[in-house]
Amino acid sequence: MHKAQKFALGLLAAAAVATASDVVQLKKDTFDDFVKSNDLVLAEFFAPWCGHCKALAPEYEEAATTLKEKNIKVAKIDCTEEADLCQQHGVEGYPTLKVYRGLENVSPYKGQRKAGAITSYMIKQSLPAVSEVTKDTLEEFKKADKVVIVAYVDAADKASSDAFAEAAEKLRDNYPFGVSTDAALAEAEGVKAPAVVLYKDFDEGKSVFSEKFDAEALEKFAKTAATPLIGEVGPETYSDYMSAGLPLAYIFAETAEERKEISELLKPIAEAQRGVVNFGTIDAKSFGAHAGNLNLKADKFPAFAIQEIAKNQKFPFDQDKEITLEAIKAFVDDFVAGKVEPSIKSEPIPEKQEGDVVVVVAKNYNDIILDEEKDVLIEFYAPWCGHCKSLAPKYEELAGLYAKSEFKDKVVIAKVDATANDVPDEIQGFPTIKLFPAGAKDKAVTYSGARTVEDLIKFIAENGKYKASVVEEVEEAAEAASTEAATEAESSEAAKETDHDEL
Repeated sequence: MHKAQKFALGLLAAAAVATASDVVQLKKDTFDDFVKSNDLVLAEFFAPWCGHCKALAPEYEEAATTLKEKNIKVAKIDCTEEADLCQQHGVEGYPTLKVYRGLENVSPYKGQRKAGAITSYMIKQSLPAVSEVTKDTLEEFKKADKVVIVAYVDAADKASSDAFAEAAEKLRDNYPFGVSTDAALAEAEGVKAPAVVLYKDFDEGKSVFSEKFDAEALEKFAKTAATPLIGEVGPETYSDYMSAGLPLAYIFAETAEERKEISELLKPIAEAQRGVVNFGTIDAKSFGAHAGNLNLKADKFPAFAIQEIAKNQKFPFDQDKEITLEAIKAFVDDFVAGKVEPSIKSEPIPEKQEGDVVVVVAKNYNDIILDEEKDVLIEFYAPWCGHCKSLAPKYEELAGLYAKSEFKDKVVIAKVDATANDVPDEIQGFPTIKLFPAGAKDKAVTYSGARTVEDLIKFIAENGKYKASVVEEVEEAAEAASTEAATEAESSEAAKETDHDEL
């Protein structure tokens, strides 16, 4: 063999090694089987054009190689090729990382996007959700985190143990879980089996669950007891309050002393509403702008407001009134009883709709979006969003195609400025596009595919009631544009010939 041939083969071998990957690329027809056949899978849903995905790629590859030795599988899904699969798994942005223990037990990846952090997080995920606790290890276990949860059960009580294990599996990302079968230890901790003690380094120090063990009831207890009576709302805690699902009462104040003073004042209300409404203070100097999101004036503090997270409704307390125990108690009691009307921020309803994209505001949102006779595709946008601006001409084209089609009275293409209008949907980023199908408005589908006219048409056709496709119109328009371009080219050539003849 010639040296040149050996050199070429060496290059090919090196290239093969360089492109080998421990990250498994999955598609719609392989995803389910792969997840079912592996105990633990970390999956990344990505788009090749996404900058954050590109930055993550080498870290993800390194983590996959390390985790391979632990038999922890790492996978990726290209959402530009597998739009249906990504939509099915609720992907709304890139990259989205999810941890799978089978298809029914899915949780978001909550670690940092570095190889070491990914490796550490997934190794923890592979460990048992519940650790055994003894009299020698209990005190150390209590220090493992701000909140730890320990079940005291009889060794023969399999039903209670199984229910606790089920709850622990669901909440393993949130808290450390332990279990003890030592009756003497339970007695020393002031409980009798079966019981659960949630230890915390705030408020009263611990909470006890002594009812019949049920996974759902245990999960609710954990989330309620682990939330501070009056916590602090900030970048580190905001997502926890949002995911809790309970209404959140905000106490805005500019100094730590004032926040503490108002918290003490309102503590009886927070205690009375525990598990019904969460309470939190917020630094008005650092995060006062958030008051505007709750329809409060962002320059007048202290202030109080309640956000109904499930419906994204805002209930601001009148800023011209003094914050007193009596006034806030009456306001909160009326809110819980459904006697307070939500404050709605809305642009004026357009006197006339200009163009084919229907402009939606808060005041006409329900009339348009919840029209049971129509499939409604709506874009939630922000005026400053660059991606929204890039989408605009394609979105106009999409609306024009439907407006001129047989589906003009069945499909609505709409948009709403989500920064100027209160909408009932929780929007995580811009643009967010959702389809509200006719006759199934409670089953809105979020779009996660490529932002092309053709892909949006396919999305509407697959998820709408009327299966409305205008692909033929796109093809005809493209053909017409091609013909027009060819005609112009011929005219241009003819002009050139004439000019040449004249010369």
